[in-house]
Amino acid sequence: MMDEAVNPNNKMSTLTKTVATIGSSLIPVINKLHDILASSGTELSDISVPQVAVVGSQSSGKSSVLEALVGRDFLPRGCDICTRRPLVLMLENRSPNSDDDRIEWGEFRHLPGRRFYDFSQIRREIEAETEREAGCNKGVSENQIRLKISSPNVLNMTLIDLPGITKVPVGDQPSDIEARIRRMIMAHINNENCIILAVSPANSDLATSDALQIAKLADPTGSRTVGVITKLDIMDRGTNACNFLLGKVVPLKLGYVGVVNRCQEDINKNRSIQEALAYEEQFFHDHPVYNSVSNHCGIPQLAKKLNQILEQHIRKDLPHLKAVLNSRMHAAMKELQTYGDVVESKAEQGAALLHILRRYCDDFSAMVDGKSPDMSTKELFGGARIHYLFQSMFVKLLEEVDPCEKLTDEDIVYALRNSSGLRNVLFVPEVPFEVLVRRQIAQLSDPCHQCLWIVYDELIKICLACESTGLKRFPSLRRHINDVVRKFLDAAAKPAETMIRNLIEMEVIYFLFSFLYMISRIM
Repeated sequence: MMDEAVNPNNKMSTLTKTVATIGSSLIPVINKLHDILASSGTELSDISVPQVAVVGSQSSGKSSVLEALVGRDFLPRGCDICTRRPLVLMLENRSPNSDDDRIEWGEFRHLPGRRFYDFSQIRREIEAETEREAGCNKGVSENQIRLKISSPNVLNMTLIDLPGITKVPVGDQPSDIEARIRRMIMAHINNENCIILAVSPANSDLATSDALQIAKLADPTGSRTVGVITKLDIMDRGTNACNFLLGKVVPLKLGYVGVVNRCQEDINKNRSIQEALAYEEQFFHDHPVYNSVSNHCGIPQLAKKLNQILEQHIRKDLPHLKAVLNSRMHAAMKELQTYGDVVESKAEQGAALLHILRRYCDDFSAMVDGKSPDMSTKELFGGARIHYLFQSMFVKLLEEVDPCEKLTDEDIVYALRNSSGLRNVLFVPEVPFEVLVRRQIAQLSDPCHQCLWIVYDELIKICLACESTGLKRFPSLRRHINDVVRKFLDAAAKPAETMIRNLIEMEVIYFLFSFLYMISRIM
């Protein structure tokens, strides 16, 4: 296929020399920001930065397009699904070093500091890392692989190669593999800062392209979608994709670019990408239709277009991104200042601990005594809340107790008769009085215990509200203090319950003594 190519040369190198200044300062900064946000976990996951996501169906030519943009073979190949984890590809344009002939290298984020100068080793590492996460039998994973490639033959940009849309599960793929991959793709391209690179093969029905359909779901207006039509050289004779390239069939505001891929035979024969680029240039130059739309054709045009679009998108989003990052930075600096100076020696640690505990006790006492400088003006809290519970809620609970509840005349009659046994009695016996009084006074137990645990909860709230500067600095100490205070209050609740029972017993005894005194006076 490429035997027809003439004068093979690296046109990408020429292109990078002419447009090396485009995005030369902005895009590398965004690439570094990508790395920082990725390493921060979920804490900064809500911050979105501009990027390009590559979507398309399986075997649509996504991998060939990415390799052509880089100018090297480094992606896994095969007949089945090859991209099984999102690959974040950060391209960095770097001036060649005359003292080092190894001017192109790649570096994985999961292997920091280790540079790969052999791009076949990059392919093997991608395959190994994919198998570590997604298994060896065609499974997929949402966890990203991050790869940085530094070369003088690339333009600055960030690309995310997403798994190709597949219809039929293979290997150990679940039955809903298509839905899972679509959800994974949508999670990336729904981001308004994401430029969508929709790759569609020219030897299929472009009007029903999976890539264009899923891109339209996330970008209905087509304002951030770039269409790429691959395999133009193997379309049926007498047909062409000129109307698609001009946006007459499925309009996209960012337009289309047509490219020619290496076929599997070229890959098997180790034909270089430089030869493929030369063949592609010759193909579009000699074609009677495509030579008139040369600004829409070729990998160099695609690289330049993506670089410019990404750089413009970054410039547009930069003020908002800067404001968000400054806001987060100021919040982090403010929090850092509250932590104070570094405490290293044992003596300093002991003194700091005593100071923190003293401050905690002072804050707790201030909240109970109503002397806290941060007292609320919207609701009762601390000691005032506990005072309210005793003076209002507890009194109301006691007033709601009916001393004669569930005590009928019939109960009294039966109690008196049962206490007389076989004899007739002249005076009311002591036993039925004690039984009836003890049962009625026991009704006070529930309101008292209810008040006890409400006060317990209020003391726990006071404990959690004591946020001194030192405790904010040491969250583990804060949790330990909370546990100690909770155990202390749990231990104090037991004697309080015992005291409640004793007070109720005292009330029963008081009534009994009063009853006996009245009997003695009568006799």
